[in-house]
Amino acid sequence: MKLNRIEVLSEDEIQTIHDATMDLMSSTGVRIESEKARALLKENGAEIEESSHFVKFSESLIDEFIKKAPECFSVYGPDGNFKIDISTNSTVFATVGSPTKIYNEKDPDHSRDALMDDTIKHFKLVDQLRYINSSHLDVWPTDVPYISLHCHVLREWARNSRKPFGNGCRGELMCQDMMNLISIIVGSDKELIEKPRIIAFFNPISPLLLPEILLDGLFVFAKYLQPVIVAPAAIGGLTAPITIGGLLTQTNAEVLATIVLAEMINPGVPVFYGAVNSPMDPLTGIPAWGAIEMGLMTTGAAQLARFYNIPSRASGSMTNSIQFDLQCGAERMASLLNTTYAGINYITCAGLYEYGLTESLELLVIDDELAGIVSRAQEGVNINENTIALNEIKSVVDEGIGFMRIKHTSKNIRKELFVPELAKRLSRSTWLKEGKPDLISRSRIKIQALLEKHEGPYTAPNIEEQLESYLKEVETRNIDEYKISH
Repeated sequence: MKLNRIEVLSEDEIQTIHDATMDLMSSTGVRIESEKARALLKENGAEIEESSHFVKFSESLIDEFIKKAPECFSVYGPDGNFKIDISTNSTVFATVGSPTKIYNEKDPDHSRDALMDDTIKHFKLVDQLRYINSSHLDVWPTDVPYISLHCHVLREWARNSRKPFGNGCRGELMCQDMMNLISIIVGSDKELIEKPRIIAFFNPISPLLLPEILLDGLFVFAKYLQPVIVAPAAIGGLTAPITIGGLLTQTNAEVLATIVLAEMINPGVPVFYGAVNSPMDPLTGIPAWGAIEMGLMTTGAAQLARFYNIPSRASGSMTNSIQFDLQCGAERMASLLNTTYAGINYITCAGLYEYGLTESLELLVIDDELAGIVSRAQEGVNINENTIALNEIKSVVDEGIGFMRIKHTSKNIRKELFVPELAKRLSRSTWLKEGKPDLISRSRIKIQALLEKHEGPYTAPNIEEQLESYLKEVETRNIDEYKISH
């Protein structure tokens, strides 16, 4: 049978959190910074306190619009051929994040600024990885202007990736640029709307605040029916209650308020019930992304997402470690296992370490293999006449031969066993003979091989011309233009 999901909440406990959330949203509400968003909420029956910008939601209003969120949808790569299917039963692995720093092989104790070349390498690697099926703006290049960074990155995505992409709800103008550029890449707005290409990130600010710049971006993404991940990054003890039940109640309100608004903007827009919540480390005050309690929070969020029948998103491969050590490996594997077994439908954060501040291409390819391992574990054990192998056991015993010599072994070995590429199982003598390679050095060999055989660019000359023209227009702007909300 397939491996059972892990759970930390009973049905009664989920109902208790839901009831507390409804109380919080109807009595205190959620602060909505956008006047346009407040007007839409008021038009649909929400109670507005204009002086404080808090919006109160009735349970009937929440129920009406939560039901409009689809329980399944698909996201496509630039050419519309590669596709990932998201549902309340899916398990899809992806990258995510926005570090401006990347691992520095020449000086491992100090990360370096990420460059566009690092972003391009990231796209090329994800394009060829087996289990990681979507990339995001994981590596923010510091060698291009901020006002045009989103355009540079989207162009390189189209050139070097066949898989979907993700970015943040970073204001109205930037998000409209993204829609315009992707429409150029895929051929039309209609094609983009019918086959979504980009996944948005919307991170409510805990406690109970939806910021204007993200709301402006949400309107754009929802208009084009591009999927939106709603993911608070609350820190228990700092921006949310230290107790897991309290944190889940508060963040549940933040997620539901955002989803309700998204469905008001455009009913049927795909959304994820997301979570990047963590406890505060009591000794340092920083988010404990490798903590076991983060796994408990994630599991609770997964159960709440299923309660509302909405696909979920959370982080795997999380670690606070700032070096490639045993802590890094133990924490990232533990968090990946927990997130997968919790039933999260879209699992992100491959390649990150140092609680999300730094990216590593080495960890990226290692995490792809870890995703393969947990996928195999998730399949569980298949019991039938073939796998019981009763006749084969009798035959081997009667004839005095080994199991390696029978057809049953060769026929089933690839079905039954996951064979890792990077985590070698060598004898000591063979390991010494091969030069004592470790996991990181083997990952670098794989990185080099993948980069050398990458086939891109995938963009046609006429598309390149249009992208270049659009980019030149964007580069004439100033930063103040991005602050305007219409």
